[in-house]
Amino acid sequence: MGEDVNRRKFVKTASGVSAALGALTKMVRPAQARVLGANDRINLGIVGLGGRGNYLARQFADLAEKQNLQIATIAEVYEKRKRQAAERWKAKGTLDYREIINDKSIDAVVIATPDHWHAPIAIQAMNAGKDVYLEKPMTRTVDEAKEVYETSVKTKRILQIGSQTTSADQWWKARKAIQDGMIGKMILSQGSYHRNWNGKQQPPGEWNWPIETEAGPDAGGENYVDWKMWVGNAPKIPWNADRFFRFRKYWDYSGGIATDLFYHVVAPLNLCWGGGEFPYRVCGTGGIYVYKDEREVPDTFMLVADYPSGHSVVLSSSMANSRHIPGLIRGYEGTIVMVEHGMFEGRTDYITVTPERHVAEAFKKKYGSDEVKITVEPRPSHYENFIVCMRTREKPVLDGLTAFKAMVPIAMSVESYRTGQMLFFDEKTQKVTTRAPKKA
Repeated sequence: MGEDVNRRKFVKTASGVSAALGALTKMVRPAQARVLGANDRINLGIVGLGGRGNYLARQFADLAEKQNLQIATIAEVYEKRKRQAAERWKAKGTLDYREIINDKSIDAVVIATPDHWHAPIAIQAMNAGKDVYLEKPMTRTVDEAKEVYETSVKTKRILQIGSQTTSADQWWKARKAIQDGMIGKMILSQGSYHRNWNGKQQPPGEWNWPIETEAGPDAGGENYVDWKMWVGNAPKIPWNADRFFRFRKYWDYSGGIATDLFYHVVAPLNLCWGGGEFPYRVCGTGGIYVYKDEREVPDTFMLVADYPSGHSVVLSSSMANSRHIPGLIRGYEGTIVMVEHGMFEGRTDYITVTPERHVAEAFKKKYGSDEVKITVEPRPSHYENFIVCMRTREKPVLDGLTAFKAMVPIAMSVESYRTGQMLFFDEKTQKVTTRAPKKA
């Protein structure tokens, strides 16, 4: 009974956020986009200029000459960050992202805001005729991810989700190995994302980034923060510096480990699987075991998902222990290890395919050795892939549908953890349920 109440409360809150999202993104008809010629300069607008936003700005600025682009406008609710970023990138600065949305000269929007703003800004930008580079996670909820994906289809905009590791070659090599039948039927994928920042920052604990105490909505000059804009469609509360500077600790703006880190694992796994599929059943578990501060999200978290085609995923993560487990995919006839060190964002030179005992002799006869190491080759960066696709209109590496499929188990694991229930996904209705959907 308690679990049912928890889920009703969770769904009610999510529905309220979805209604707010609809009000923010409602538009009668998508705008006409500028058609880019081969020699046309691409104008970028960047929304959110914290640490991640400035990192993305550097990546795109490095492509300025090669890809004929420029950072034209940046939007940031914190006056100090806005001024510094505008000066650094020699761009126009604004506190209101809608100036970028309404500027017809802007060709693409790079979104690096807190997670609760991802869907509203991405949808508005695509409806305004702009291509979108959307930092991970795609969104906070399943419904938001569905709407972002469907908007990209409706508007025919290029949508690249910013899990940059998906542009690495190991996933594509693993995909081909699976398609070539090297491991037989796929049965289980595993991955992890572990960190331990204790001692490197004060107070210790993941996402306890420094707080600039002089900043706030009542401050003047460069210390001003447009708190109302930052809160957006999240629950309205008075100014809270910890939430502003350390937003990933709070459910209103983030899914914690699941949305921040597991996206870097689930998205590349979906590529390995050949584009992926929606999960059938998902469970999220864990807890706050070490960092008992203001945070709401767990410091240790596990995700388990089962898929209709008959394979499962097991992911583990802790922000209080840094030892990874190998990233691999198990099949009935063999195993592919994509990242031995376990860091899905880390560099690797090869993937390894090892047969199971019952097919070892046939494997050696076919491939000439007891195991096969497949060399990983250089590929264009995630950022360059996005810019190239803007000109060619080809599908980017992490397109909307693949990203949606990756977002579903992540968002479901958060809901499962928060409500204490095993959850199911009805692919026919594309809704999360507490009961297994009827099979066709």
